[in-house]
Amino acid sequence: MRFLFLLLILLAFPIAEVWVLVELAARYGWLVLAYLILVGMLGWRLIQDEKLMMMGRMVQTLQAGGTPLRAIFGSAKNMLAGMLLIMPGVISDAIAVVLLLLPGGSKLHEAANDDDIVSRETSSQSQRQETHRAPGRGDVIEGEYRRED
Repeated sequence: MRFLFLLLILLAFPIAEVWVLVELAARYGWLVLAYLILVGMLGWRLIQDEKLMMMGRMVQTLQAGGTPLRAIFGSAKNMLAGMLLIMPGVISDAIAVVLLLLPGGSKLHEAANDDDIVSRETSSQSQRQETHRAPGRGDVIEGEYRRED
């Protein structure tokens, strides 16, 4: 039953896209074609820019102590929005705009932050171990001294 429902949705989406495009073309004429070309070029540009910026975001996230999942999910969201903008249709463009306007702190990013919590706990444990080490094993020797020349 669930499979049949998904199949109906997948079949209804392109039909709805074509219907909306035909209605808009009947009302606005060639402006719809100009809109589709412009939005397709914007989607292509978004994908090209995202490919260039993905590795920079990955390095920046790793240097900040985060997980690479944060950068991957953000880039995947933008790539999907770019693909939806390239597809001719107004409904897919609206979905792409919603994807682009979603904030970065989604549930997927919160799941990625769970790894950050584990790494913070591990680092705090290692700091506690360093403070409780045996005397005389460090670089600092505590005590008083007097310099005689």
